[in-house]
Amino acid sequence: MRALVVEEFAPFETHALQDLSDPEPGPGEVVIEARAMALNFPDVLMVEGRYQHKPDRPFIPGFDAAGVIAAVGEGVSRVEPGDRALTSRGQGAFATMICAPETAVWRMPDAMSFEDGAAFGLVYLTAYMSMIENAKALPGETVLVTGASGGVGLAMLQFGAAKAMRMIGGVTSDEKAALARANGAEATVDLAAENLRDALRDQVYAVTEGAGVDLVMDMVGGDVFDAALRAIRPGGRIAIVGFASDRIPLIKANYLLVKRLTAVGSPLTSGHGDTTALKDRAMAELFQLYETGKLKPVISERLAFEDWRDALRRFKERKVTGKIVMVP
Repeated sequence: MRALVVEEFAPFETHALQDLSDPEPGPGEVVIEARAMALNFPDVLMVEGRYQHKPDRPFIPGFDAAGVIAAVGEGVSRVEPGDRALTSRGQGAFATMICAPETAVWRMPDAMSFEDGAAFGLVYLTAYMSMIENAKALPGETVLVTGASGGVGLAMLQFGAAKAMRMIGGVTSDEKAALARANGAEATVDLAAENLRDALRDQVYAVTEGAGVDLVMDMVGGDVFDAALRAIRPGGRIAIVGFASDRIPLIKANYLLVKRLTAVGSPLTSGHGDTTALKDRAMAELFQLYETGKLKPVISERLAFEDWRDALRRFKERKVTGKIVMVP
């Protein structure tokens, strides 16, 4: 098989594809013949050693891929050889043959293409877990999503709209605003506005009749996070999903006190109970929404696996809207 191998953390350009022996599945594992792989922003952080989770080296990066089950190990019951499936996990997806635990593998709906399958797992699972399990988003609430033109942001807009929430997209250009509106946002706000500290609040108030939003799903951090706090209604909340700006913000506790705000960390896990069962329930609902046309990954570019450096470079340079998919 061909795989991207990280021998040691270093700038992404220094890593290389390698020819390796095809994997054999152990107990509870499956091997997937990859037909498509999708990139996510954490992939760049992971290979450079800047992600919060640092795998033992060497390792194969990549969260998401889709393909055909080639082999299964002892005790596997979720899938069988020949099934069309996607996998979403912390590493291992950037290979032509992928070995994964069956708990991180799901059969794809018949109508789902391999490219959609590869682009589906992480972003929609993040949307579900962050919004429903962690932030407790409810139908009828007004939700501001920052970084709304990225893969997770667009997934949140689509998912929130499908769950009868009023979605507002935070973007940095007219082009990204149009993309956000095409994917579930009822309104957009400009995160590139001057004096963002006041401008974001003013924009949000203008589209919420002066009320502010019930919930902010923030993936940007930095100045955007600081400004978004001021755009939340009294008693509202902000979910911390990531720090794409590269600045982790600090919260003044007195501001939370005065406005009765709640700040919640919102990773891909809920922190309670059986994460596998929870993700299975989430994926079942997400697949159903896909089949009814309410969810659809936004794939902005399709590249050959050999062009992985170009794909990662575009992510690092913040030039990606939606998802980039690589095809072996």
